[in-house]
Amino acid sequence: MKQGLLLVTMFLAACNTNGRQSPPLEVVPSVDLARYVGRWYEIASFPQTFQKGCTDSRAEYRIRPNGDVDVLNSCLRNGRVDTAKGRAWVVDKATNAKLKVSFFWPFRGDYWIIDLGKDYEYAVVSAPSMKYLWILSRTPQMEEHRYQEIVARLEDRGFDVAMLNRTSQGNRKD
Repeated sequence: MKQGLLLVTMFLAACNTNGRQSPPLEVVPSVDLARYVGRWYEIASFPQTFQKGCTDSRAEYRIRPNGDVDVLNSCLRNGRVDTAKGRAWVVDKATNAKLKVSFFWPFRGDYWIIDLGKDYEYAVVSAPSMKYLWILSRTPQMEEHRYQEIVARLEDRGFDVAMLNRTSQGNRKD
């Protein structure tokens, strides 16, 4: 768990960097949190130190009675499941697309939903700096044509898609 805590700390520090100033990163117009919660599998991401050595990365979200969201991130690392528990809350009530996430006080990071399938079958998450990027799916694998469409949109938006690494899925038994 100590390693998980270190990884979460590094994630939050990364999300809080100032990065680029303009143009501002746009989020999706609306997110229904009740539809968004549940299990997501990481399909691809920009490499992050806190995810080094991870495969089978996934996130589980559940709405709390107060409207906040419980977060459970996990991956397979060195043959063992590594987890980090946190809490997220909406900071843009007009869209529900901008959230903050914290795995321990007082550290928090941006969690912005910048692309979302009409049936919530995929999501793309970043931060205002655009240095962090995750492509998520409801299933461990994503159809190649859909992945390529998402990557093309990200490139059009100014992301350095050459940095994307595909995430190996299918090694976990839980």
